[in-house]
Amino acid sequence: MGVNTCPGCLEKQRRIDALEGEIVRLNSRLRYQQRKATEGFFGSSTPSSKRPVKVDTQAKEQKKPRGARPGHKGTGRRCFDQTEADRVVEVSGALPQQCPKCGGALVDKGVVRRNVVDSQPVKAERILYLLAKKHCEHCQITFQAEAPGVLPKSLYGNQLIANAAAMHYLHGVPMGRVCEQIGIGPGSLVDIFHRLARLLGTVPERLIEQYRSAPVKHADETGWRTNGKNGHVWLFATDRISIFQFRATRSARVPAAVLGKKRLPGVLVVDRYAGYNNMPCAIQYCYEHLHREVEDVEKEFPDCEEVRAFVSTLVPLLSQAMNLRTQAISDKEFSLQASRVKAQILGAVNSPAKHPGIQHIQDIFRKHTDRMYHWAKDRRVPAENNLAERDLRPTVIARKVSFGSASDAGAHTRGVLMSIMQTLKKRGVDATSHLKHVLDELARDINQDPFRLLFPENLPNRRSPHG
Repeated sequence: MGVNTCPGCLEKQRRIDALEGEIVRLNSRLRYQQRKATEGFFGSSTPSSKRPVKVDTQAKEQKKPRGARPGHKGTGRRCFDQTEADRVVEVSGALPQQCPKCGGALVDKGVVRRNVVDSQPVKAERILYLLAKKHCEHCQITFQAEAPGVLPKSLYGNQLIANAAAMHYLHGVPMGRVCEQIGIGPGSLVDIFHRLARLLGTVPERLIEQYRSAPVKHADETGWRTNGKNGHVWLFATDRISIFQFRATRSARVPAAVLGKKRLPGVLVVDRYAGYNNMPCAIQYCYEHLHREVEDVEKEFPDCEEVRAFVSTLVPLLSQAMNLRTQAISDKEFSLQASRVKAQILGAVNSPAKHPGIQHIQDIFRKHTDRMYHWAKDRRVPAENNLAERDLRPTVIARKVSFGSASDAGAHTRGVLMSIMQTLKKRGVDATSHLKHVLDELARDINQDPFRLLFPENLPNRRSPHG
């Protein structure tokens, strides 16, 4: 029947098959080593700061043209007049009285206006308050005026405290730089932050109560060293709340303590870390992580036609799911498009596949169907966890600069003050001036509730376009 039964030929064919299989395995390992050399140990999920080879975007991207478009009126630097200026200074002393060339008299030609924006150095100001003191001879009671804007038994004024807290915990200015700008020592600055954290220490627990009742919740974590030991910083966030907790563990008991045991409303958006799987609320997995994982399959098997077809089908659908809620369409149109995209994703992940890389991706969607499609039911629920990623970025930068916290007390203080300052920023207020106002109120009566002072009901409510 045309079958070659020669034992020698059969042995040669077996040898050829074995060598071809070895070539495939070696090529796969070579591609992995090449990707690790350019993308790092975590592939496309490697942070940019840890990538061995970084792309020179300036050399590849064409610079944007400057100025207004042809036919459009340009917008130059806006000048301000005398009524808008904070200070008007007349400068005339440097001009000569006579012409240095001919010796003739100089004629007055008025003034030339020049707009300059400048600032004064931020330095600590030493203030000596002379507090009036009076005594009642009849009641034997002494009355003394209070220093304005100063907490009880505090050497430092509330404006200095608010400025330092905003610089370090809101804008990420290193502590050494804060000391240089303000003009106080690092030990004094640490004491200021510790006292402020003790004064406002009950606020994060109240923020956790609001976080639990939010319709959309986000959570994420990243590494953070404390006292020279590896640990983690956990973020629990909404569009109006940021709660930072610095812990020595990545155990599930950290999010469990925040979310509690009772069933909660809303959806928790997370990556696929198993520590969130048993939380008492609905869970939405981040599509951005899945998007990168799908693309990694094609990078690992670039010569497989089945892989290329699967990736070219699923990747655009994941991108559509992530971008759909931000489009300028009605809620009804959103529901129609979301249902169509969901059906197409289900069709892609449920279709038969032979390649193990494709089967791995499909198994993720099949085993966790209840955690994949909440975005299609509620427009408020994003299909990605970008909010948490963005909120954690300042902490990642601070980790690179400071290498972590020097003590457990420092980590606790950072968690309290970062939670307050970042939450104030999200709610659309000037965090520095608002914190100064709160400290002034506490200076008048230290027994007031700091949470109600920081977050009164009439505080501006900045919400996302879709809730």
